[in-house]
Amino acid sequence: MSTYMPKAGEISRNWYVLDAAGKPLGRLAAEAATLLRGKHKPIFAPHVDCGDHVIVVNAAQVVLTGSKLDKKFYYRHTGYIGGLKATKYRTLMATRPELAVELAVKGMVPDTTIGRKALTRLSVFAGPEHNHAAQKPEVREF
Repeated sequence: MSTYMPKAGEISRNWYVLDAAGKPLGRLAAEAATLLRGKHKPIFAPHVDCGDHVIVVNAAQVVLTGSKLDKKFYYRHTGYIGGLKATKYRTLMATRPELAVELAVKGMVPDTTIGRKALTRLSVFAGPEHNHAAQKPEVREF
């Protein structure tokens, strides 16, 4: 008996909607990363990109537990000397909640070409509306 190896052309990609309202950011990101990689499928292989498309709605209503809103920072660098910029998550969640969710999911997928490709299948929306109704996504509870 031989081991089944999935081929890139044989993989069917489904669409899922995750509602982030009232959910912790890390749990939401972990579920999204699992779906993006395809680890929920029985045909999963770590060297093949067999993940699905994920739509995250209500990103503005995601919850950070404890005092992370004031103690956790988002860092970026301008490219110039001394150009490190720090933004509190309270400010980030008020201005760009989509970015906060995307960064959390990015930290949970591998830093490889498969991980970068998987992130292209992630769509994050701050409100309850999304523009992927034509793909007939199914709502996934977690």
